[in-house]
Amino acid sequence: MTDASPPKLIIAIDGPAGAGKSTVAARVARKLGYVNLESGAMYRALALKAIESDASFEDEPTLVKMARDSHITLEPTLTGNRVLLDGRDVSGRIRERDVTEAASKVSVHPLVRRWMVARQREMGAGGGVVMEGRDIGTKVFPDADLKIFLDADPVVREQRRLDQLRNFDQRRSPGASAESMAADLRERDRRDRTRAASPLVAAADAVVIDSTNLSEDEVVERIGRLAEQKLAAKDTNLLL
Repeated sequence: MTDASPPKLIIAIDGPAGAGKSTVAARVARKLGYVNLESGAMYRALALKAIESDASFEDEPTLVKMARDSHITLEPTLTGNRVLLDGRDVSGRIRERDVTEAASKVSVHPLVRRWMVARQREMGAGGGVVMEGRDIGTKVFPDADLKIFLDADPVVREQRRLDQLRNFDQRRSPGASAESMAADLRERDRRDRTRAASPLVAAADAVVIDSTNLSEDEVVERIGRLAEQKLAAKDTNLLL
């Protein structure tokens, strides 16, 4: 008789821009030995393809066809996901400001989101994944073992996002002001929370973590403890 494989969780982390989802999800995945599936990177990759193809962000049929014809791959590494678009490494390019803005516009289309959700479910179906985005706990994995909604005060989120964007964008957009970047983030928040398809909301059974006054280490530690509790409960159920 062989031992059963240890249970693995599906962990969903949702929240607005600047809440720290991507970094936290990557660290939690490393902590647990799980795969980090970054849904936002998939939308960014599609947005980049639309930019390079000079496709309109309003043309849903073209965007859906483009998505179906694309090969978007996430390869986990020690320093985060390596993102491949049709075999090309676009990991750095998709973090730049123009792609960030385009991704928010591309993601509002219901048929684009439907295609993305199907792909994301395929990628995470076996468990052992930490997936972050804006509708993971509500639409992609509504039955996830652990759902986190990571939020923070808007002013704090704006500053975090500005710091992150500067790392990628000053080489490309050195004239971009803090005010314009903050305005972009507020507009993205508005689109995410008011879009008809999968608006940004906390799942009813999500654990809400306000990271305004928490360090990154504290957030990772808190989610790690919640994951350990879920794993312990699964182990107990297996023994019953």
